[in-house]
Amino acid sequence: MLLLDTHLLLWAAGVPERLPAAARRLLEDPDQTLAFSAASLWEIVIKRSLKERSLQVDPRALRRGLLDGGYREIPILSEHALAVERLPLLHKDPFDRLLIAQAEVEGATLLTSDKQVAQYPGAIRKV
Repeated sequence: MLLLDTHLLLWAAGVPERLPAAARRLLEDPDQTLAFSAASLWEIVIKRSLKERSLQVDPRALRRGLLDGGYREIPILSEHALAVERLPLLHKDPFDRLLIAQAEVEGATLLTSDKQVAQYPGAIRKV
């Protein structure tokens, strides 16, 4: 299972031409289970409320489109929150840290284009 970080999720859903070629190949592989986290939608909602210009996407429409496209939604569980405590403090972004913990707990590979996130141990793939 591939869990997409928020940036890749937004690109995959709205501007797939921005995806790195390696990410496109993985997302197009019919044997891959693709997933998104409720944490990504939460991040989008918060950043939109702060009027970040780069986030023009409607999070409800994004969620519906992802589910309709066959993505699996990963809710935020207390087990995920507790797993954040085990992570080294290489990166302070709470959303990224939660995604890393979710990937670990769920046995998924976190797909990211963030070089800081890619420094964490475990199943993280930078594209």
